This record gives sequence, structure tokens and C-alpha cells, in this order.
Amino acid sequence: MSRFKSALWNFIGHNKYWLVIIIGLLIVGVLDENSFIKRIQYSMQKNELKEQIEEFDKEHQRNKAQLHELRRDPATIRKIARERYFMKTDDEDIFVLSDEIPTEENNETTE
Repeated sequence: MSRFKSALWNFIGHNKYWLVIIIGLLIVGVLDENSFIKRIQYSMQKNELKEQIEEFDKEHQRNKAQLHELRRDPATIRKIARERYFMKTDDEDIFVLSDEIPTEENNETTE
């Protein structure tokens, strides 16, 4: 046992700088809160957030253009009301077509 301890201390004494460098790199590279792995994860998350920002900017531009058109042309309001909210005038009938197959739960014609 004492032979093993003396060999271990001898190894540590000769390679102490290398051991400190290796332990330091392990702490900085893997174990630390600001490790290289975390930096890569944060970079990927940052890129995803930038893509989301671009998508929201495009959506904002579309909505802004649509709002401008709504303010400029009252016929557009009628068009959107009919398409989105199924509104109609008194002399119209609206037929909603669906790809959904009726089941016992959502079939309105069974009663």
C-alpha cells in the first residue's frame, strides 16, 4: 500500500502541471455553468429565436398591409367577414363544406 502511495505521489509530483491543465479544461469545457457545451446550446437557441423574430416580422408586415387595406376599402371588411366569420346578407345562404367524417358525437342530423 505504501508503495502505491509513493508511486502515486511521484506521478502527481512529476505531472502536476498537466493534471491542473486537464482538470481546468474539464471544468471549463464540461462542468461549468459557462461551459463550451452551454455556449453551443445558447448559440443554437439564439439562432432559433432569430428565425422566430423574422417570422413574426413577416406576419406583422402582412397584418399591417391588411389593416391598411381595411381602412382604405370597405368592401374588404365585407370580404373578411364572410370568409372568416361566415357572415352573410339577408338574401344569401352559406354552405360550409368540411372534410370531416361525421360520427355519433358530432353528427347534427341524427336527432
